[in-house]
Amino acid sequence: MDTSKVATSNRTDAATASKPGKGAGLATWADDRLGLATAMKKNLRKVFPDHWSFMLGEIALWSFVVLLLTGVFLTLWFNPSMGHVTYEGSYDQLRGIGMSESMASTLHISFDVRGGLLMRQMHHWAAMVFIASMMVHLLRVAFTGAYRKPRELNWVIGCVLLLLGTLEGFTGYSLPDDLLSGTGVRAADGFLKATPVAGTYMSFLLFGGEFPGESIIPRLYIIHVLLIPGILLGLIAAHMLLLVYHKHTQWPGPGRTEQNVVGFPMLPVYAAKAGGFFFMVFGVIALMGGLMSINPVWKFGPYDPTKVTAGSQPDWYMGWPDGLLRIMPSHMETVLFGYTISWNVMIPILIVPPLMLVILMLLPFIEGWITGDKRDHHLLQRPRNAPTRTAVMVALMTFYGLAWAAGGNDIIAIKLHASINQITYFMRVAIFLGPLLAFWITRRWCISLQRHDNEKLLHGYETGIITRSPEGQYSERHLPINETAAYTLTARDRDEIRPEAGDTDAAGVAAPNSRSERIRARLSRWMFEHNVQKPTAAELEAAHHHAEHEAELQSGLDHPADGHQFDDHRLRDTDEVPLRGGDH
Repeated sequence: MDTSKVATSNRTDAATASKPGKGAGLATWADDRLGLATAMKKNLRKVFPDHWSFMLGEIALWSFVVLLLTGVFLTLWFNPSMGHVTYEGSYDQLRGIGMSESMASTLHISFDVRGGLLMRQMHHWAAMVFIASMMVHLLRVAFTGAYRKPRELNWVIGCVLLLLGTLEGFTGYSLPDDLLSGTGVRAADGFLKATPVAGTYMSFLLFGGEFPGESIIPRLYIIHVLLIPGILLGLIAAHMLLLVYHKHTQWPGPGRTEQNVVGFPMLPVYAAKAGGFFFMVFGVIALMGGLMSINPVWKFGPYDPTKVTAGSQPDWYMGWPDGLLRIMPSHMETVLFGYTISWNVMIPILIVPPLMLVILMLLPFIEGWITGDKRDHHLLQRPRNAPTRTAVMVALMTFYGLAWAAGGNDIIAIKLHASINQITYFMRVAIFLGPLLAFWITRRWCISLQRHDNEKLLHGYETGIITRSPEGQYSERHLPINETAAYTLTARDRDEIRPEAGDTDAAGVAAPNSRSERIRARLSRWMFEHNVQKPTAAELEAAHHHAEHEAELQSGLDHPADGHQFDDHRLRDTDEVPLRGGDH
């Protein structure tokens, strides 16, 4: 046996191990003091499932990394000061114009720092991608039921991340102190002052006096580069740790259960794929930053409190509160004890957005309370198999989309040559009726898809082959779906409607919490009453025997004893491949 690669020997004494290298010695030293070897060995071989929808969260993660990298670059030249200077830089159209040091440093980065404009635009586009990918990732989690036990807290963390990302974006695009961003800061001042009793004090505290003051840009800068990023990093770390602890969700399929994960290990497969995906995200954002102009502050000019830009629009993720504000009737005010309560500002800005966030956070807890389901769930659900949950999310999306569209009512009116008043009136009605209509259509659509799945399980898929019986009856030939597709369609639990509890039990004693139990039962019936449940084993067995019988009859029709065929070849092309669905 050759031991020269693992030990040395002097031929007469026992073989001795060779001296470890410096790297091995350092690893041993660290492991003796930190005990990382066991944990690292386990987690580096952790298995992750493979599905395209899981990349949505990775896009958010890697775009945040791009934000950090480009943000560090920008901090080296940005001067967050409201001190007044006269611009003498490279951009001729603004030379000699008075502006803040913040605006002047932004122009300096854009025109005089090598790669500065690219970094600025990459930073801004990365913020757009970060918030958009978080939103789509949140929708994927909600539609597939991934927020159920034990991941409710991770869902709450994700909602808070979305809120903080939005605030981080607002503070970021306010820093250049140009006319557009200044208009947004002016709006924020109005929102603060609309807060009853404490609004004026909050505004003076933030701005260091009456708007615009001398302190808002430095304070926004500290919030943007230190406070919110620190919280974001902590919450993202907690989000990832909970992901590892709970293990990843996966789609149903052969060999996949609530107790296992089928996929690739962290090393070497998943780490290589994740690393490659980071460079793809980085490359796409770099292309966007290099080829697609965004936030050209030199066109807007420096901020002047006496001016407001016509047609000003915030970044898209701030558009829906702005839309609610635009369609809110302006006369909704109340004077109470000498204080003016501006409902036309409070409702769209201070009440509805936080209420929407709270509704999102409570969704898994409300669903768990209605169903009474205390089990751990690691298998995802197809959206069609939870019609009410899917319909609720679509209704929320519709509300968001209509409010977002209302934020551009002036642009819509200009482009469509329509009346802005008519558009506003339409939005006021649609913001209430649209979500209700979307809920009803979505739930009926999901139930129809459930019925279609059951038809495929019981009768197979349509082949597109039409046959005629001796009696002249036409029918389409069906073939059974394959086992993998059948497993996927049947890998779901049957919905259980909670029985409605009475006021008293069998002994006549008043039942505890009888009123809440009745509410739970009615909500459970509302959620599941119209759902189409998967076929029972007996129904599947009967369908299988029926299919075999039909196949025998069909075989007899295709090859009758007297040698004549009863197929109508004008309706059937025997050389044509049968039509198939995507999952057959």
